[in-house]
Amino acid sequence: MDAPQQADAASGVSGGGTAAEAILIRDLWKIYTRKKGLTVSSSDVENEERVEELDRGEDAVVAMKNVSLEIRQGETFIIMGLSGSGKSTLIRCLLRLVEPTSGEIIINGENVTAMNKRQLVNFRREKIAMVFQHYGLLPHRTVLQNVTFGLKLRGEEKECRMGKAADAIEKVGLKGWEKYYPASLSGGMRQRVGIARALVMDAPILLMDEPFSGLDPLIRRELQDEMIHLQKVMHKTIFFVTHDLSEALRMGDRMAIMKKGEIVQVGSPDEVIANPADDYVMRFVSDEREQMRRAEEVLARSRAGKEGASHVS
Repeated sequence: MDAPQQADAASGVSGGGTAAEAILIRDLWKIYTRKKGLTVSSSDVENEERVEELDRGEDAVVAMKNVSLEIRQGETFIIMGLSGSGKSTLIRCLLRLVEPTSGEIIINGENVTAMNKRQLVNFRREKIAMVFQHYGLLPHRTVLQNVTFGLKLRGEEKECRMGKAADAIEKVGLKGWEKYYPASLSGGMRQRVGIARALVMDAPILLMDEPFSGLDPLIRRELQDEMIHLQKVMHKTIFFVTHDLSEALRMGDRMAIMKKGEIVQVGSPDEVIANPADDYVMRFVSDEREQMRRAEEVLARSRAGKEGASHVS
């Protein structure tokens, strides 16, 4: 390694990804320990017998196992799985809200796993934004104050952050609600504030952890439509966690399905539905496959009826 490469590695900048990769995850593990004094290191995950021992026992939980993914610039990438599959652990590892046990995370060429605390704080403020499932709004701040909060922490001038916040608030359809507090808003409106707060940071990467799961179906679909529209304008890289297959199909360019901490299949939504990798994925997509089968039968009967009518005439 020459001197410039060594300097980059030391600063956590050089990650070895290509320009087309927004997020590169390599051999990522997370093992939570329950027993006081028990520690698990990267050397433990390289020992299969040790991992099996931890997985079988009650002193630790193997939440992620050897996860590797490549997310392309500008795509909406969906992570799906049942509760406990590891999807929320994975998205939190990207920000290091959860510290990985082993592995590497490269985001836009920067090695997140190698960053020190100061670098990580700056990275979170400048390069990435997150929308949480339960909004995460500050209850004693207005809509406008919530949306500008991150910009204020970043040190931007008041006039600048007010202009950016007004634009973001209008994009999510909350113009006129700037002076209201979260308690006065519906669940869907609170989530819109959360989205505006993420958009205003103008980060190239947007992380979304089941952002619409607690909303009524009509509101959920409305916000999905809004995000699809915004993505056509913004061209962000979106890493989106959900357990809702219909949501994944509507929003995702590609998707990965997780089971017990492992990735079991990666592909476009159409590929996953058409060619499920195993019985677990098959059960996941069975309702959608059945709906497609019924739609094809209806279409076939309709075509047969039209052909019969044309022969009679």
